[in-house]
Order: sequence, then C-alpha cells, then structure tokens
Amino acid sequence: MLQPPLPVYGCFPRWPEDGQDFIHPEDRVIVSRRIPSERVFRRDAFDGTYYHYRYGAVRFRLRPCLWLAVESDGIDIGDSVETVGVGMERELFVAEVYGMYFVRRKGCILYRLRRGETTIPNLYHRDSMRLLTEKTHLRPGEIDHPMPKSEGRGERIPGDIF
Repeated sequence: MLQPPLPVYGCFPRWPEDGQDFIHPEDRVIVSRRIPSERVFRRDAFDGTYYHYRYGAVRFRLRPCLWLAVESDGIDIGDSVETVGVGMERELFVAEVYGMYFVRRKGCILYRLRRGETTIPNLYHRDSMRLLTEKTHLRPGEIDHPMPKSEGRGERIPGDIF
C-alpha cells in the first residue's frame, strides 16, 4: 500500500464508516469525542495497519479511511505566534496556537489562540499572524570527521593528500 508523504493535515467533517471498526480499540473514547468535526488533525506515521494522528497533545490511531485533506500553512498547535495588526483595528500580542479548524466556506484553516490561560474568542487566519517558533530541521552529516589526538597527531580523512 502506497502511503502519502507525512506529515499530512486534514479533518473528518463526517463519520468515515459505519461502526467503529476503523478506530484502534484503545483510542475509541478519544476519537468519538473529536470526530466528526472541523478540527485539523496531523497524520504523522503509518505502522502498516493504523495511521497515527495528533491534535496538540492528543494522539490516536485509525485505519485508512476517508478524510478531507487540507493544505498546511506551516503552523501547528503549540506554536508561538504574534498577531499582525491591521491599521488600528487589532491589538498586537504574542500567543500560542490552541486549535486549528478548517472552514470550508472560506477554504482555509483558522486558528484559535491562547494567551496564558485565556483563550481568545476570535479565530485568526494565517495572514493575521507571524510564526515565532523556529522549525528548521538539520539532516545528519555525511562526512565522518576524524577525532583529534592529545599529542597533536590526529587521524586523517582517507584520500587526503596532506
């Protein structure tokens, strides 16, 4: 079975199948409280039987089923963002992304923010925020560097002419 490149984002606006057979037995309570909804889940891995999903700290597993794939804006739950003012209309503040919702009418993800313990009642679009969380990932190096020796003579890289 071919699997898409992960992570992938999407939502379950409808119950995917009849019954609960597509849900991992240990995750039935978690899933039944969260779908169907417009929440945007992140699909992180596939173990051969179940896809592994997450929504913030909540994690669950589902068999392959129909869902609505959504294009990611590069913002995840838990990321720090700064709101961007529009003229004199908006208060500028730094907050944490608390929820992600796909609004089909607008065709985009809207974000719920939290400042400390206070949840902001408005939903924010990607263009109304600036991401503060650094998300760069370095790949492991390809060159095995020699270790220096204490007497000043170190190992040499094979093929080195000096």
